[in-house]
Amino acid sequence: MTFKCVEPVDPRADHIECTEDELVVRLVDGRIISVPLAWFPRLANAMPPERAQFELLGDGRGIHWPLLDEDISVQSLLIGKSRL
Repeated sequence: MTFKCVEPVDPRADHIECTEDELVVRLVDGRIISVPLAWFPRLANAMPPERAQFELLGDGRGIHWPLLDEDISVQSLLIGKSRL
């Protein structure tokens, strides 16, 4: 049996959206990650205009909300890591 080594993927975001109850992140490779805002209390308790003000960090490897002092890595979203 032959096994092929697969290079690890470097997940990067290119579009972010916060709905009333979800954080939706589209990756550059086309995948979409959707997680409950409840996983991130600062985002869940913020007003929509505060959630809408974010910055992509490290070429899309992280997301920063300066008004909320919240930082989330795309990798942590892929593995299902919450702040709870």
